[in-house]
Amino acid sequence: MKKNILIVPGDGIGQEVTAVGKKVLDRIAEKYGHEFSYDEALIGHAAIEATGNPLPDESLEKMKQSDAVLFGAVGHPKYDNDPSAKVRPEQGLLKMRKELGLYANLRPIKLFDELLGASSIKPEILKGADILFFRELTGDIYFGEKGRKDNGDTAFDIAQYSRFEVERIARKAFDAAMTRNKKLCSVDKANVIETSRLWREVVQQVAKEYPEVQVEHQFVDATAMLLIKDPKRFDVVVTANLFGDILTDEASQIAGSMGMLASASIGDGTGVYEPIHGSAHDITGKGIANPMASVLSAALLLDISFGLKQESEDLISAVDQVLKAGFRTGDIADAATPKEMILGTDAIGEELLKRI
Repeated sequence: MKKNILIVPGDGIGQEVTAVGKKVLDRIAEKYGHEFSYDEALIGHAAIEATGNPLPDESLEKMKQSDAVLFGAVGHPKYDNDPSAKVRPEQGLLKMRKELGLYANLRPIKLFDELLGASSIKPEILKGADILFFRELTGDIYFGEKGRKDNGDTAFDIAQYSRFEVERIARKAFDAAMTRNKKLCSVDKANVIETSRLWREVVQQVAKEYPEVQVEHQFVDATAMLLIKDPKRFDVVVTANLFGDILTDEASQIAGSMGMLASASIGDGTGVYEPIHGSAHDITGKGIANPMASVLSAALLLDISFGLKQESEDLISAVDQVLKAGFRTGDIADAATPKEMILGTDAIGEELLKRI
């Protein structure tokens, strides 16, 4: 198989973890006789510094022409501390999602047994948890009209969804449920919010086409509580953009660390695969970032965009073997982890490569 993969490191530790992601893809290509060619593109703060634009036209064109994108992270404290900044790294991320039609964000929350002790949640509550989130990615408050009025003293962000937008993400989630345990939880706030009432109405209609799937509807606040109280009750979860953003970050505690969670953003064209952990500038350049989420994102890339299921399983297995061998990065180490088993980004990468 010959494929073109675009590496978009972005900001912060994105540069460090995507380097490991590329290495494991090279090892897979070598093992199975595939030919992966690579290019790189700028986005976020790095792109603003170089061009003044958080998503240059050249980067967007490269994304559209590639077979898949391995993405790092976007963001910088400079902008977090300056609410008045007109040009921001995250604008590049949102534009990428819109321009590539990336309306479905898949976030598998899968716990490796060796990391039961890495979470603050009791092991007996966590063990066996395996959740697949579908977060709608191109609608809601992030893309609605926004602005200021009353001389800047009042701000507004309009949440908006169309029937079509809800229906297409719902179908993705129901299709996935049919391949898993045939359970789906739709999350909304239909007791208060009109977009959520449309959301629930459409999901109920789509559910009629999937009579084998057991469907429940939960309010987002109740879901936030239940994710911590009883994560094993969930299988496939589908929800709107804002709720999905918050809930999936919360769910990182189920996996022990954000450094273990991959995601896939898919839609009408090129898929984008990225860890959910963000740019983490507090550890940038220290060589201690956990690259396993980037490696697991590469596994999703192989499976979803290229249909290479065995190659994808090889990467997941490599992560599992490294954890079983006792190796950890700092974010998933605990008090019982020997110091010599706590490795940096590149060293963990080498351990992964040995096991592919």
